[in-house]
Amino acid sequence: MQELQADKLKSVYVVLGTVDYLADQLKQQFLKLIPTEEQTMNVGSYDMETTPVAVALDDAMSAPFFGERRLVFINHPYFLTGDNQKNKIDHDLEALQRYFEQPEPATILVLMAPYEKLDARKKLVKTLKKQAAMIEVNQVTERETQEYVQAALQKQQLSIEPAAFQELMSRTDGQLGLIMTQLPKLMIYAAQSRRIDLAAVDALVTKSLTQNVFDLVNDVLRYQTQAAVELYHELVTAQEAPLKINAILLGQFRLLLQVKILERAGYSQGSLASTLKVHPYRVKLAMQTVRQFNQAALRAAYLGLLQTEVQMKTTQRDPELLFELFMVQFVNDRRAAKVR
Repeated sequence: MQELQADKLKSVYVVLGTVDYLADQLKQQFLKLIPTEEQTMNVGSYDMETTPVAVALDDAMSAPFFGERRLVFINHPYFLTGDNQKNKIDHDLEALQRYFEQPEPATILVLMAPYEKLDARKKLVKTLKKQAAMIEVNQVTERETQEYVQAALQKQQLSIEPAAFQELMSRTDGQLGLIMTQLPKLMIYAAQSRRIDLAAVDALVTKSLTQNVFDLVNDVLRYQTQAAVELYHELVTAQEAPLKINAILLGQFRLLLQVKILERAGYSQGSLASTLKVHPYRVKLAMQTVRQFNQAALRAAYLGLLQTEVQMKTTQRDPELLFELFMVQFVNDRRAAKVR
């Protein structure tokens, strides 16, 4: 992630992307440009989902109060995307366009855009690309994630075992923000040994719902009916909604099918992540999984779960029973297919 240089600042910035951790780190960098004692009067933050942009512009066009600079954050500028949400907020986008064309020199205006992309067809966006500094904080690779983790640990003179790092990646779906929120308790655990091991991750980092469902996917594909049903029951007991579990299961099998088909067509891991708009770590795990199973089994599981979802929505039958029936049917059909 690039560092802001006080002597090379632009008047307008756009922080674009969905990795909240990196966006927050950048926000802290911007705040450091304003002395702490001046921040109360010279820093403003406005959410476009609740506040008219004109209010933010009034602040941006005001002279700094006993300081050199004013810093204004515009959060959730959805009007820069293709999202046509109906909102009660009346935004003066023509005034915003004029500001982009002639920004206030003493103000740093930062648009925090937690989106994958902006709508390049819009005049506002075209002007921004010419006038503003665009900083992307989109998904990071596994290697980049490891570098962020190691940098944070090195500051505390700590390290992490390779197996522990892989398990940490697995339990957080490779999400950098989730990983960084888990580090503090792992650091406390390693205060004496100075090294985070696999036991620490096992004991302190809870598996995400997605990771539990990934385990469930493997149980299904290996025809481990009892293990699959027990894990499904555990998730329901933990207050996870059956429809939500089924939806994530469907999503996982959809991803596996897509990866299986596209990998055969010659797509690499990087191109798969870009094409499917999926975190690279999820694609890596999917590629490892699909090599063990044929396309017919993946398709059968997907269609069976699709039918299960329909029954969950249209009947009063117990969701756990429906999942058990799906497993029995899936296993029987696949075994019959092998016999034929």
